[in-house]
Amino acid sequence: MARLVIVSNRVAMPRERAGRAGGLAVALRESLQQHGGLWFGWSGEVNDAPSAEPRRARQGRVDYAVLDLTTEEHKGFYLEFSNGMLWPLCHYRLGLIEFRRSAWDTYLAVNARFADQLVTQLKPDDVIWIHDYHFIPLAAELRRRGVQNRIGFFMHIPFPAPEVLAALPGHDRLVRDLCAYDLVGFQTRGDVRALTEYILHEAEGTVIGNSTEGDVRIAAFGRELRVGAFPIGIDTQDFADIAAEGANSDETQRLTESLVGRALVLGVDRLDYSKGIPQRFEAFQHLLGSRPEHRGKVTFMQVAPISRGEVAQYRKLRNELDALTGRINGKFAEFDWVPVRYLNKSFARNTLAGFYRHARVGLITPLRDGMNLVAKEYVASQNPADPGALVLSRFAGAARELKGALLVNPYDTEHIADALHRALVMPLDERRQRWESMMGVLKVNTISHWRENYLAALQAEGHPAAHDNGHDNGGLAGAAE
Repeated sequence: MARLVIVSNRVAMPRERAGRAGGLAVALRESLQQHGGLWFGWSGEVNDAPSAEPRRARQGRVDYAVLDLTTEEHKGFYLEFSNGMLWPLCHYRLGLIEFRRSAWDTYLAVNARFADQLVTQLKPDDVIWIHDYHFIPLAAELRRRGVQNRIGFFMHIPFPAPEVLAALPGHDRLVRDLCAYDLVGFQTRGDVRALTEYILHEAEGTVIGNSTEGDVRIAAFGRELRVGAFPIGIDTQDFADIAAEGANSDETQRLTESLVGRALVLGVDRLDYSKGIPQRFEAFQHLLGSRPEHRGKVTFMQVAPISRGEVAQYRKLRNELDALTGRINGKFAEFDWVPVRYLNKSFARNTLAGFYRHARVGLITPLRDGMNLVAKEYVASQNPADPGALVLSRFAGAARELKGALLVNPYDTEHIADALHRALVMPLDERRQRWESMMGVLKVNTISHWRENYLAALQAEGHPAAHDNGHDNGGLAGAAE
């Protein structure tokens, strides 16, 4: 394989990685180390002036190059457009979008600046793999600068249906830029279908081929590209080993002792409105109210570290969950039992794995999620002799693979409460059967399989087809709404 160039929103330099890298970062780094390559992206730092050139580091066969954002870029590109517009749009929360033309312009300008810096570091045979919604326009910017390399894109979050996407001013420019890639990867076939429907009905493109795996080849805006589903996995065996070890850790022992024999229902999510956490709290409250036999016998612990705390919607969510916690505990708690434990803090990976293993129920109910690796980690962490049960939102991408979960509508709190009851009383034989079916999937669809499958598909694309440079305007002029 030629040299691999990976672009992602956040890049941790080698000295910054200790104890922080998740499974995705590890998988990408392993691929870079195997093939030799460059990891390029945002440093996570914000400064008053733009970076004149990237900060660099090298470890083994991997080069790292990162750029800082200016205060204005961080606000417009990262906070207001990427997380204030694209994130709620892709998670079907249109009421939370506040479109600002200045933020859109900044989003495009940052992608152009990153392209200016990246193009000077590319070699003719490099294979470029760009990640996530922050950098949708990056391939188009590279094409304008004469880059003919194979360029792939992977969307880690959901891709919205055409009717939802069309609510975003400039949606046509965004999809046009997406078609500058040679391979666009999504988590699910539903995401592939959403883009295909947009191309057919909004862009007057055509589908020129498809496969039994759900991949399609489309022609649009003067180019041909492949669009496919590549569901991301985890390092299943490694996580299972960590969980088995974590079950005996001091933290897990403290948790076990504090529960005094009570069953644990566990939710682990970044504090985000897409995760359905308020509905989850309401469902647990309904369980206690409608099925008193569970009172005093089950504890719900929600781990939700704070992110994007500077965004108003996230502050509002935190206040809502604080109020719900107080209301449920105030209504049902006894002098020796508190039904809800709500923690706004992060835990080390091995500690969480131990908590997963001890939990009788994993409660993962996002309103919409690209994949949700927590659900997969929970399954991988279970004791094969006595596994817990997974209650999972049907709107998580993981629901397409984890058929042994109890699938729920996250908007229906009574439905979630019924599934919780069923999970808590589920016989051991059924729990084992459901767990074995899910674990079988996870052992095949690992994160290494995802990475190698995607890169093999990208390499198979060969050199890109002709591209259209007729959309150099960085603003909204000429964009069909």
